Amino acid sequence: MASSLCARYLLQRSTHGFIFSRTLPAFLSPFLSRAHRLGPSDDEMYQRTTVSVMQKEQGGGLMIHSYSAHGFNIDGNRVYGPCAVLPPAILQWNVGSHKDITEESVSLFHMLEPRIEILILGTGARVERINPAVLALLKKKGIAVEVQDTPNACATFNFLTSERRVAAAGLIPPPVSTALEVTQK
Repeated sequence: MASSLCARYLLQRSTHGFIFSRTLPAFLSPFLSRAHRLGPSDDEMYQRTTVSVMQKEQGGGLMIHSYSAHGFNIDGNRVYGPCAVLPPAILQWNVGSHKDITEESVSLFHMLEPRIEILILGTGARVERINPAVLALLKKKGIAVEVQDTPNACATFNFLTSERRVAAAGLIPPPVSTALEVTQK
């Protein structure tokens, strides 16, 4: 559009007595053309833009590095037994099994500020049913709940934390696995 306007202007001027000797018409100029590609010699005319990051973002939050029948390794902190992993802290969680997950035991998750978006419950070696009253309470408080076995709950928590979601986890360590033991007769 700009090149056609420039060409029209120059053609009008040339009919009013101005004669351009040995110059290229404006629409043939590489600098007024839309299809001009920058080459190595154009670097003097155009300078690169640089961006400086003044403050880098802090880490993505707590990450669960490993688990065992005894507990969890969360960012280098060894936690023995069941634990509650909250955005600002790691706490011992007073539950022995999935049957101990009650409205009272999950109360710490819905009292947090800022509110958590999702609570991941790890119920041990396999997925167990949670009391429907507990799930209804958390839903009423606006907290989504995901019930999984503990290995998958740890992975889900790490994934959500890496996405900077406000997530919490209630984790029960899985029991010692005897699947690979060999018995002799």
